[in-house]
Amino acid sequence: MLSTALLLSGGVDSAVALHLLMEQGVEPDLYYIKIGMDGDADLTCTAEEDLEMCRALARRYGRPLEVVDLQQEYWDRVVTYTIDHVRRGLTPNTDVMCNRLIKFGAFEEKVGHRYDYIATGHYAQVITPSGATRHIPSHEAMPEKAKDVFLATAPDPVKDQTDFLAQLDDWQVQKVILPIGHLMKADVRRIAEEQHLAPAHRKDSQGICFLGKINYSDFVRRFLGERTGDVIEIETGRKVGEHRGYWFHTIGQRKGLFLGGGPWFVIKKDIEQNILYVSHGCDTHLQYGQDFALAGYHILTADPFQTLPQYAALVETLPDGSRRMPVTFKVRHTDRWRPGTLTLQDGTPRIHGNERIQGIAPGQFGVIYTPDGRICIGSGEIAVGT
Repeated sequence: MLSTALLLSGGVDSAVALHLLMEQGVEPDLYYIKIGMDGDADLTCTAEEDLEMCRALARRYGRPLEVVDLQQEYWDRVVTYTIDHVRRGLTPNTDVMCNRLIKFGAFEEKVGHRYDYIATGHYAQVITPSGATRHIPSHEAMPEKAKDVFLATAPDPVKDQTDFLAQLDDWQVQKVILPIGHLMKADVRRIAEEQHLAPAHRKDSQGICFLGKINYSDFVRRFLGERTGDVIEIETGRKVGEHRGYWFHTIGQRKGLFLGGGPWFVIKKDIEQNILYVSHGCDTHLQYGQDFALAGYHILTADPFQTLPQYAALVETLPDGSRRMPVTFKVRHTDRWRPGTLTLQDGTPRIHGNERIQGIAPGQFGVIYTPDGRICIGSGEIAVGT
């Protein structure tokens, strides 16, 4: 049998993933990734409870558990990425980069390369071109090409996490096992309760682990400080307030502006002048857009518009040689896939939404799916100036 490592988090999802693997005769080695900063009192992730849950599961199923210290890698790769994006006025997506660079990156370099498969508790699915799903490791040899599989969405639209996995490389998708990806969250909870698993009633984790005891604004303030700037109503040019630094705010933001007579929405940021432009009202057209370009567009495995007949038939070649196809997409982590059109001209992708979209924030990832929302094709950062 091919070897499998399972990443435990201490939560209910990875706990049920372990149970399902064991139920199918797969005996994974268990790993807990440590990313809190031990040497810094403010940035220490208080994960003792998580680790104790993992130890209880390891004892229950008689499997070895190892703690993998990736604190420095997390700092060098994910924290640095976050601060760099914030400094440039962009909106980073730390979850996306943590999956690519840490859970399926640094872990692979340190430990994962010894295994044929890496299992996690993500809500997503791996499917073959025929549509067959892979929830447990195959007893057969892995396909020769990583492009023989696709990343598909989970049936639970609220919990689907394909957008958080949309920057993985093709070999990472080939190697991942997602034992709970075909289940609804309620089913996962039910299994955990029926099996009396230690994390059965734990709440889902929220936020970013490396922040530890401080909130996001305090974390950003630690690195970038504060600098008072004007808040300007974009329609009139009237100053309506002050802020403490553009880096604390993102396009489309409503809460945390502390302006009277709201609602107010952040529409634009002037990075050089440290000015925040806002608009007033619940339905101001300035907070909406329909078009954006993607920088660094990344296709996960194979392009279904080239390899699967049911999607290839939808591609239209325009007179200028560009290709246009119907897609669905996300610009943030929601349970809603938006319909639109993807146009590829000289390899540069551009999305046109069929309806207006609130708060398109440069730096966030635009994640592209097939028109039926079944296959996650890939993603790219929403480009500045779109």
